[in-house]
Amino acid sequence: MVPLISAVATYFLAKQLPKTYSSEAKIATGIVDPSKQVAGAAPLDYFKMSQEFDNIIEQMKMRKIMSILSYNLILHDLDNPKETFKPYSEKLDSLSADDRKKVAELFRRNLAAKTPVSPADNKGEFKLYDLVNSMGYGEAAIHKSLEITHGDNSDFINVKFVSDNPSLSAFVVNTLSTEFIRNYGLDVNFNQGQSNEVLDSVLKVKERDMNAKNQALKDFKMSNGVLNLDKQSQLVFTQITAAEDRKAQVLRSVQASQSAIANIESRLRSNDPNMGKNVVRDNAAIVNIRSQLEIANRRYVDGNFKPEDKRRVDSLSNIQIALSANNSDKYVVDPQVSRQALLAQKYNLETTVAEQTGSVRSIDNELAAARAKYNAMVPFDANISNYTRDADMATKDYLEALNRINTTQAQQNMSLKLQIAQLGLPGLPETSKVIIFTALSGIAMFFVCLSVLVALFVTDSSINTTQQLANATKSKVVGSLNLLPEGDTTIRTIWNNTDTNNNYNIHKELLRSLRFEISDLMSADDSRILGVTSLVGGEGKTFLAGNLAYAYAMTGKKILLIGGEQAAPVLSDSKQLTRAQNFETFLVNREIKVEDLITKLSKVDHHKSLLEIQNERNLRSGFDVLKKQFDVIIIDIESMTDINIAKEWLSFTEKSIAVFAAGNKLTDGDKDMVTLLKNHPGFIGWVINKVRLSEIQA
Repeated sequence: MVPLISAVATYFLAKQLPKTYSSEAKIATGIVDPSKQVAGAAPLDYFKMSQEFDNIIEQMKMRKIMSILSYNLILHDLDNPKETFKPYSEKLDSLSADDRKKVAELFRRNLAAKTPVSPADNKGEFKLYDLVNSMGYGEAAIHKSLEITHGDNSDFINVKFVSDNPSLSAFVVNTLSTEFIRNYGLDVNFNQGQSNEVLDSVLKVKERDMNAKNQALKDFKMSNGVLNLDKQSQLVFTQITAAEDRKAQVLRSVQASQSAIANIESRLRSNDPNMGKNVVRDNAAIVNIRSQLEIANRRYVDGNFKPEDKRRVDSLSNIQIALSANNSDKYVVDPQVSRQALLAQKYNLETTVAEQTGSVRSIDNELAAARAKYNAMVPFDANISNYTRDADMATKDYLEALNRINTTQAQQNMSLKLQIAQLGLPGLPETSKVIIFTALSGIAMFFVCLSVLVALFVTDSSINTTQQLANATKSKVVGSLNLLPEGDTTIRTIWNNTDTNNNYNIHKELLRSLRFEISDLMSADDSRILGVTSLVGGEGKTFLAGNLAYAYAMTGKKILLIGGEQAAPVLSDSKQLTRAQNFETFLVNREIKVEDLITKLSKVDHHKSLLEIQNERNLRSGFDVLKKQFDVIIIDIESMTDINIAKEWLSFTEKSIAVFAAGNKLTDGDKDMVTLLKNHPGFIGWVINKVRLSEIQA
């Protein structure tokens, strides 16, 4: 019903809504349009493209642009009182004509200064901020009806405004588009100018640095007489290499000449007869013989030609002739000639060696000079390398800055040129959305109600059904009893009622079902003593014990009900129960008066410990006596809040059940008691009481 009521109310409220008019303007950006792209431009980056559209849309929504629109709207109404878009608000209508002119002038001043509309405008003579908002021209009010979007894969930004005045809608979209394009162009030009100034200053700094580094390199070269150090050093190095080659060649020639001289000297010192080494000795012998021959001739002449002297002269002449003949045979070639030739060659070689040795010294001097010149160029090379590196880096920085400023200027020339592609025009009223609002209202309220119900269901930890009780306790549920209405709930009222399909009849049927389940479980081992307990008081265990006793009595069995003092008035209507007897008296006397169907033994003090009345042996023998006289013994045991009393009574039962009232929750303490009951010998399950009829039927 709640969604239905909501839908009906929305229907009648929506029918009373005024008609709305929309107007839409389109702004062409040139971001996607290929006709506005430069030839050879990079392919479109769709992420960057989407970013640019988002930036433009966010800039259109900025407070500065919205304030310009607000000023134009309120100035339109102030300057054209007969053609206002909206009736004057109470605050604006309360101003006099002169005050309105003053207000208009203040608005124009703020519009010229592009001052955003803010609460600070209320500090003057007139509360300008409140006046703008009272007419519904504030930023928040405009945003509610303004929609700025970009269509997928299109080059246009759509500006749409909805209001109850078609002229107002057209004025808003056209003014917003025009003012935004104008301010966007001014901002772009200003930013580009600032960027160009910064880049130009950087370029000038880079240029000065480049010129200074190149001038330093030039001055160093001029001051040190270095035009091209690389070529000069290469030339000197070539000279050094050539001189070293010449020196090596001369040294090789010297070594060859020295080897030739050594060879000649070795030949001259050898015993080769062709070298004339023995010529002197042989000539000396001939000279000696010739000298002796001259002496012998003088003696021969001076001695008057004595015969003995003649023989001596002849003998010496023969020796001389023999020595001369021997030399003629021994030296075919004149050895002096060969020796003189070798000596002449030796002298020439020695002269050549001396000359070459002198040339080596000259080459060494030349090498020393060249190496000194080359070594003198090394410091220059290091300095020139530093100057050259600095100059190259400065030139590179300058070229990068120049390229950057050229790229920036090219991008600025290709930057976005926004223009209005379509002006907004006053249109027809939009289609009524009454049905849509009604459906949305009903559906929304339906889901709200459903959400509330789900939340209540999820957060509700109460137990209302047998399945929930079985899941919570992890135990068997042997039966359930419905909630009886307030009024007469005596046993006679329940069992003597003959109406069908009412709470009493259902209660009887559930009691019979519970009686069958319990009887089936007790008959398995011939058990007769049944204990009925609960977690806390007020669960209905006493009422269940009395009703269960009556249900067994209806089958003709003799029933003993121990306890159940709260059920005494209920059972008093039964003719089969005339008086109550005391359980403690029975334990002493071991006598009991058995009634026709139901016999009741009351407890004098249900908080009194059972073992303090009699010892365990006497108690068990007493229960054995009762088992012989009764078919079923039902004990109304205290709830588990009196755990010590309840445990004592449960120890003397053969079977036991626990009663749980529907709608209650299991606390952490209750869970401990549930575990205790589940682990107790003879516990057969739970009975859920006070279940609503709808839960049972379900």
